[in-house]
Parts: sequence; structure tokens; C-alpha cells
Amino acid sequence: MKNLNVKTGDTVVVITGKDAGKQGKVLSVNPSENRIVVEGVNIVSRHQKARKAQEKSSIVKKEGSIDVSNVMVVCPTCGKATRVKHTVNEEGKNVRICKCGAALDKKFVKDAKKAKKQASEEVKAVKAADKAKAEKAEPVKRAVEKKVKATAVNTKEASKPTAAKKSQRGV
Repeated sequence: MKNLNVKTGDTVVVITGKDAGKQGKVLSVNPSENRIVVEGVNIVSRHQKARKAQEKSSIVKKEGSIDVSNVMVVCPTCGKATRVKHTVNEEGKNVRICKCGAALDKKFVKDAKKAKKQASEEVKAVKAADKAKAEKAEPVKRAVEKKVKATAVNTKEASKPTAAKKSQRGV
């Protein structure tokens, strides 16, 4: 049995054939034949014979299968058609990944969104803590600056020669 990059429920875009450019949801996957059925793509007509006296014969339109090589998976995060990359996550499970780094599997997309939200909340908390520390440190900084200025003024005055010192030098 082959391992396909496309799973039931994925959104795909058709890249070749009469339906090129159309997007749809994957309804079924047949890995042994390397074919998939996509919603609204490759519509075929089938004649259906009446089985009972009360039924009417009709022509039924339904989706036909297409080769899996004729589609590309659409990333739910970036919205672009992408090649599928396989990686192993922290839990040791194989995950399908987009070029942009987002997980294509819906289960892992939810986990990634939760992790991203938690990370952004942590960053906001750290920024708020840093801001609070800066606000608390501001009055201390001002006091230190005043002391430094006062000390600098005092040292300048002390270094100026006074009249008594001038007379001692003989000036």
C-alpha cells in the first residue's frame, strides 16, 4: 500500500487537466490505484437504470477520480499550493509540513495554533514585566542622575583655585 501526501479532508488545487485551477476538498483516497476523488472536480455522467416500476431511469452526475499527481495540497495557513514535506514532531509522530513551516494535518494545526498563542501571551507578559521594571527604575535613575550632577558640580567648584590658593602660589 502506497503512502500518499494527500489525505481525506485536505483542500487541494488541480494543476493539470480540464479542471486545472479548481480547488476542492478531498472526498476519498484510493492509495492502491494512486487516485483521489475531489469535490466539484472531474464531473462524470452515469446512466442509472430504474430498478423498480416506480423509479425513473436518469443520468446522474458525480465526481470521478483523478490521479494524485494532478493535484497539490493547499496550506491552510498561507493559502498557497505546496509540496508536502514530512517531519517528525516532538511527540515522535510523522507530520506533514508546508514550505512556510505550518502543519497540514488538522490535529497538529490546532496544536500549533495553541502553542503559538501561548508563546505570544508569554512574550506579552515578559514585555509587560520589563515595562513595569523600567517604570519602577525611572525614579531611581533620576535620583542617581541628580546625585551625579551634584557631585560633578561640587568637584568642579573644589578644583577651582580660590583667592587664598592664588595668594599661596604667588599669583
